[in-house]
Amino acid sequence: MKIKTLLAASVLALSLPMAAQAQGLVRGAERGAQDGADAAGPVGAIVGGAVGAATGTVGGILGIDDRPRFRQYVTRERRSSYDYNGDVRVGSVLPSSGVTYYEVPAEYNARGARYTIVNDRPVLVDRSHRIVEVID
Repeated sequence: MKIKTLLAASVLALSLPMAAQAQGLVRGAERGAQDGADAAGPVGAIVGGAVGAATGTVGGILGIDDRPRFRQYVTRERRSSYDYNGDVRVGSVLPSSGVTYYEVPAEYNARGARYTIVNDRPVLVDRSHRIVEVID
């Protein structure tokens, strides 16, 4: 049964679009492994990591539960928006100058990501200013 679950999770993770995988794979795997280890020890960590990787990608870097809270946080901060002529989507690369990038508070566990506001939409970006998640 455990092997079937692991196999099914792996197939699901591999079948998701690459952009979605890039958004939450690591975080989902980390959370799933920890939850699995807490519940069932080493075997649970293996299964939990694979399942977490598959489900974590659906929620993005922030995860499904953190997105509304993060959106509220950004709204409270009242940051100015950068006017961008391109598509505001995962994979778009923003310029390094003219855009103000902000640190994501540690409580959101978005290590390595910063955020900015583009065309009135909050986005997470990586070190190369590539959009890795659009917060709608």
